[in-house]
Amino acid sequence: MKFLFDDESFSFEALRAAGYAAYAGADLGEVLVTCRQIPEADEKAWSTQWAETAARIEGIGRDALAGGHRVSAREALLRASNYYRVADFYRRDDPAHDPESTRLSKAAQQTFADAVPLLDTPARALTIPYEDTTLPAYLFLVDDSGTPRPTVVFHGGFDSIVEESYFAIAVGALRRGYNVLAFDGPGQGTPLRQGLYFRPDWEAVVTPVIDLALTLPEVDNDKIALIGMSMGGYLAARAAAFEHRIAACVLYDGIYDLHEPFSAVAAQGSSTPGGLDAVTAGNTGASWVARNGKWTFGKSTFDEVVEATKGYTMAGIADRVTCPTLVLDAENDQFFADQPERVFDALTCEKKLILFREDEGAGEHCHEGALFLFHQRTFDWLDTILAI
Repeated sequence: MKFLFDDESFSFEALRAAGYAAYAGADLGEVLVTCRQIPEADEKAWSTQWAETAARIEGIGRDALAGGHRVSAREALLRASNYYRVADFYRRDDPAHDPESTRLSKAAQQTFADAVPLLDTPARALTIPYEDTTLPAYLFLVDDSGTPRPTVVFHGGFDSIVEESYFAIAVGALRRGYNVLAFDGPGQGTPLRQGLYFRPDWEAVVTPVIDLALTLPEVDNDKIALIGMSMGGYLAARAAAFEHRIAACVLYDGIYDLHEPFSAVAAQGSSTPGGLDAVTAGNTGASWVARNGKWTFGKSTFDEVVEATKGYTMAGIADRVTCPTLVLDAENDQFFADQPERVFDALTCEKKLILFREDEGAGEHCHEGALFLFHQRTFDWLDTILAI
């Protein structure tokens, strides 16, 4: 759906930012006044205006905190965290050496971290042992009773950060009695900025997370659900094919072969006079995909990114997923059209496919702007599968 911009990428990211208003991650008026200052496809203005809004709202939060106004401080700091994330989104020319990108990323993390002690439900930061380093995580709890509860293990995808998971999944889960263990893996958030890049064998990432989860007294070891968002729809499916301590899996949304959309961009470049540069010059989304791909996969050219994505497929391994699996689909998905149906057809486990339609306001990729409907359908299914 079109939202505030004609530019498809700007429209989608504005909707994504605004959608988190459902769980105190945005305020609609702030989104509207920020976006009206941004010309179409002007990435510099996008970063500047969102950063200004983020700083203003952070200031409100800091003042409220100093004055002892806990709820006001929490609400403002949560919104600021989301807005800092949005401000950094298109800064992908050289993010590893871009001081402003680094500043915005740290600000998104810090404002969220400062909001965590102010939440109405317990939460704590964790580190997950991973190879010779650690991965950052948050454990969001229904209460402080220590009672073992069904637990969602959640990770994002191509461009997410663990702080975003609070809005994307955690609040909806907590309201329904689920604890949430959310983390950033290689290619995401802090691990990416520390030089860890995406890897196709995502079970090598999820298995250490499950190892840790099983040591936590708040986790019901028999009721762990894995949910992967966006590109995480492939990553979670891949992990579930090899990590069988998962009781249920949700592909949000389903991806069968990650190589195909990347190779489609490359093919468009090959068939266009001026090549990929000409394609990306006139397409904000394609430009961002190419730049973000080079960073998150640790490659110097987009051709190398396309080659690297060949290993990201469920072909030949989908039948190894044994846990019940929910595959979500979006009618207007501009990134992975038809992929959810393909992975659904390849699965041999107990499975369900849900299509989110445009006429119900949920047809965009990952159902941005329709969090309540997404959570209702997802958790109602999990309740049934896990016998909650």
